Amino acid sequence: MPIWNPWHGCRKLSPGCLNCYVYRRDESVGKDAGVISKTADYNLPLKKDRQGNFKIGAGSGAVYTCMTSDFFLEEADEWRDECWRIMKIRSDLDFHIITKRIDRFEKCVPDDWGDGYDNVTICSTCENAQTADYRLPVLLNAPVKHREIISEPMLGEINIEKYLRTGLIEHVTCGGESGPRARPFDFRWMRELRLECVRNGVPFTFKQTGANFIKDGKTYHIERRFQMQQARKSGYSYYPGTNCADAISYTLPEREALFASLAKSDFRSRFRLSQSDKEYVTEKGPETIEKHAADFVAQRLAPENPENDGKQTPMRGHPVFIAQHATGCCCRGCLEKWHHIPSGKKLTEDEQKYITGVITDWIKKEMNR
Repeated sequence: MPIWNPWHGCRKLSPGCLNCYVYRRDESVGKDAGVISKTADYNLPLKKDRQGNFKIGAGSGAVYTCMTSDFFLEEADEWRDECWRIMKIRSDLDFHIITKRIDRFEKCVPDDWGDGYDNVTICSTCENAQTADYRLPVLLNAPVKHREIISEPMLGEINIEKYLRTGLIEHVTCGGESGPRARPFDFRWMRELRLECVRNGVPFTFKQTGANFIKDGKTYHIERRFQMQQARKSGYSYYPGTNCADAISYTLPEREALFASLAKSDFRSRFRLSQSDKEYVTEKGPETIEKHAADFVAQRLAPENPENDGKQTPMRGHPVFIAQHATGCCCRGCLEKWHHIPSGKKLTEDEQKYITGVITDWIKKEMNR
């Protein structure tokens, strides 16, 4: 991963900056990270080795730009035009710019920017709901060819689905905070963000757990060397069509415990078969109803990313639909919440049989009520 830091030093801007790793690292060597200055690598993409080859060669991967500062920092205004010129010259490289100052973007682009350079990706950060709702509309409206979202450190639950639905976001990354003063990072925040990405077919990377990782109400203190490793091993990153979610381990709930939990939910427990529903079940017989359930599961739940997920199961019209809502088998989000089956994976035959069994068991209970 090539890194190009044309200048160094920054000013803290928002909550995500509180425990900035640049400040922490500079402080450890007696340096003031608040001092902004050009670096010896200012023109790194143009530098060549003794053989006359570029030090950053084509095919080196994304060139992460300005990682010890912010590319759109006001203090760097007089230096930035030359960097744009370098990016244009090195059109064979893909430059990724991560910024908390997306609101300065249009003031900082070169005259020939147009609707963006093909080889530049702009990544806006958003560490919480407030920064997401301030920065992401700006990112979407900016003249950019490639856009990404990074929530790291993620400091709270965020909902970015309305931005993902535009189809303009190419990738989302999230992760916890590292360092001795790291703030908590809840697994639940990551899982909900991932689900939004899965529903919209947007690649998602769970980058690191952070130092204080909360899962199921318990806090785990994780050493720095294991934070990225554990996130990677979890399988929760999502890249469409790669079957990567198959790596997520989970345990199906016991049937009796499941129905007991569903009974405690005001929403789930309100569903009942009407008299006409029961007459339909009696008329068709259990084998036909089970086949209907299996067909609905195969068509509307089994795909990696079902069409209209969250809206694919009507609230009425068939006893199986009612049963799906009553048992939390109506969409992939509910399936993950109630049955622990991860979203973003194609359901196996055994998983489909399990879901069908839950649905038909609930119908049997209703018929005997």
